[in-house]
Amino acid sequence: MKPLDRTAYRVLLLRKKENEYAQRAEEYIRAHFPKATIFSGSRHDKLPPDVLNWKGELMISFISSWIYPASLLESASVAAINFHPGSPEYPGTGCTNFAVYEGAGEYGITCHHMKAMVDSGSIIQVKRFPVLPEDSVYKITQHCYHLIEESFYEMMELIQQGAPLPVTNETWKRKPFTRKQLDDLCHIRPEHSPEEIERRIKATTYKTPWAFTKIGEHLFKLQAD
Repeated sequence: MKPLDRTAYRVLLLRKKENEYAQRAEEYIRAHFPKATIFSGSRHDKLPPDVLNWKGELMISFISSWIYPASLLESASVAAINFHPGSPEYPGTGCTNFAVYEGAGEYGITCHHMKAMVDSGSIIQVKRFPVLPEDSVYKITQHCYHLIEESFYEMMELIQQGAPLPVTNETWKRKPFTRKQLDDLCHIRPEHSPEEIERRIKATTYKTPWAFTKIGEHLFKLQAD
């Protein structure tokens, strides 16, 4: 990797909207890469059309839920990297929810090269931490955000020094979880035992519950206490 001229690298940052960690990442990129292009969005926002025409050296996805086409990833001549709020055992959507549902004793974050298939590229760095039985999805997610920011600064420092990104022996342990699987986890059914219901509610409550049940065509959502 050639040494970085801070005024020359064209950086594309795609970040989560209304997230303080992503906001600080944006401020860092703007301060160090004057030619940066930055977009923020939530899960329901579509990928801005202008993004597809971008070409440059470095593409960064920071806690973003967008899925990128191969043509865009290939437009980054140096690297296209993602900071994923889940360890290699939990790729895809709802990673923290499934970790809580399965009672994982350890969790973490993954920095990896991006490929067109979600969470499948070679892994650059993993940071893990222990999970306690009483830990909530919200608490675990905040810990992940902290570690993602830490990993982000470490990777940016290497890039600015012209140093290669780390290579690990870590591999993804399963196919990525999908939005359909997460929606199914939120669905409380009459045949579920009381223990299963409690387990699902805990795994699908962030600041408010996501759990719901259906009777006929009527949808009933769980309300917070």
